[in-house]
Amino acid sequence: MKQKIHNIIFKADTRGGLTFDLVLLLLIILSVILVMLESIDSLNIKYEQWFEKAEWIITSLFLAEYILRIWVSRKPFKYIFSTLGIIDFLSVTPMFLSVLLVGSNVLLALRALRLLRVFRLLKLARYINESDKLVASLKASRVKISVFLLAVLILCIVLGTIMYLVEGADNGFTSIPKSVYWCIVTMTTVGFGDIAPVTPLGQFIAALIMILGYGILAVPTGIVSAEYVQQTKEDEPKKPSCTSCGTKKIVKEAEYCYVCGQAFENEK
Repeated sequence: MKQKIHNIIFKADTRGGLTFDLVLLLLIILSVILVMLESIDSLNIKYEQWFEKAEWIITSLFLAEYILRIWVSRKPFKYIFSTLGIIDFLSVTPMFLSVLLVGSNVLLALRALRLLRVFRLLKLARYINESDKLVASLKASRVKISVFLLAVLILCIVLGTIMYLVEGADNGFTSIPKSVYWCIVTMTTVGFGDIAPVTPLGQFIAALIMILGYGILAVPTGIVSAEYVQQTKEDEPKKPSCTSCGTKKIVKEAEYCYVCGQAFENEK
């Protein structure tokens, strides 16, 4: 009985385990949605009692699941102090704390962290190799990206200083640091709108900065992409080729090249 419950709770490769995890994820999502709806005053006033009852039901189910996990674990203390064990504990405590501390029920949003269990359902382990390539690409391109970011920072300082001279304090550019802040916001195409140039020359410079920003955003992407392609090529097995004519379309069992007739005895 205990082993059967253990397989259902901790293994997602069985029908029971898959069903258990799906129900658990639905409860997590439902709980987070309830917390979000509860933060809307108009809904909270109207359905406060329903929200509270639903949260207590969900919390009770999570508490039962947490106790079951401890009971069926071969090493209970290892689970309790593991990352997922701590997250499971934090997902249960806020509702009980809300009885003692007003407003602590907002901490129920911590249950969203339990969605990390979705990785067991999606079996994302097979993509670990691809993520390793991405990390390797970022590491390989860190020097180029650092130099690029330094160049962008220098450009923002220069253009920010120019805008400070052109616009001045009367138009919101009260200091060089604030002007540099405006330049960074404009170049990254965020555009908060808290500061805007007024003079024709300032607006012309701002337009150039915005156009420049679109081009700058593409540079880091190109650097990382090039490194990623290089990493992929290095991991690809080298295909045999004919030393005579260079063709790579070689059948594995072939003894001679179908293009030039060269023997593959020492080439494969």
